[in-house]
Amino acid sequence: MRILLTEDDDSVRAFVGRALELDGHDVETACHGVEALERLKENEGSYDLLVTDVKMPLMDGIALAHEASGQWPGLPILLMTGFADQRERAEDLAEKIRDVVTKPFTLEQIREAVTDAATTDETPEESEKAA
Repeated sequence: MRILLTEDDDSVRAFVGRALELDGHDVETACHGVEALERLKENEGSYDLLVTDVKMPLMDGIALAHEASGQWPGLPILLMTGFADQRERAEDLAEKIRDVVTKPFTLEQIREAVTDAATTDETPEESEKAA
């Protein structure tokens, strides 16, 4: 699976990137939303999953998710955040994202979230409606 990982913290980006590569994924990274959007445009959105931090400089993950879902509606998006108020800001994205992973997370938690986000065809809100 081809993943675009967007995270401004070097250590988190390296940790998550290595973990996903060990799982066999092709991981490309970006330091902030503007860089991620440029990569998405360069590659015509041809990623299997966008994993992005919420709070970043230049363009945060919520703005990136809005832009990405608008231009590439089928692109699965997984958000990561360490701030409760940022998680609440993602509420308006419920129909566009697969999940929000709260930091700090374990290696197992991020791997499971990525697997779930990539293998389901529904957002969490759609799953709740179906239940």
